[in-house]
Amino acid sequence: MTKPIYVLNGPNLNLLGVREPHIYGKTTLGDIQQACEALAKALGFAIVFRQSNHEGQLVDWVQEARTEASAIVINPAAYGHTSVALLDALKTLSIPIVETHLSHLATREAFRHQTYVSQAATGMIAGFGAKSYELAVQAAAHLAGKA
Repeated sequence: MTKPIYVLNGPNLNLLGVREPHIYGKTTLGDIQQACEALAKALGFAIVFRQSNHEGQLVDWVQEARTEASAIVINPAAYGHTSVALLDALKTLSIPIVETHLSHLATREAFRHQTYVSQAATGMIAGFGAKSYELAVQAAAHLAGKA
């Protein structure tokens, strides 16, 4: 049986649809989860979809993915810019890592232009709003050798 693709979401993403919709859109995280699950199923994968506002929880899930996942899609949100712990956990993986962001980081505040996660990621998809997640799942499936 094919291992699932983990889709991990960082802080404040539980507020999608109501938090700064002019930047992040009106699509909820639940809507994004449904779209990711439908696409992954069509590509022959299951999705493990999780969100946490706690850095340590994200690190725990990344460590779990070492043996349980075929690939990771991660939107680290603000932790992408601050978390060396998350970077260190991601660097232990031998599976594809696709970093994703709803907004185009290079057009945002200067501190958002680079992320620690990028140093471990296989690739990044950003700037396409909620569609960024579907593109990231498609890339993860491709990199995992199934699609």
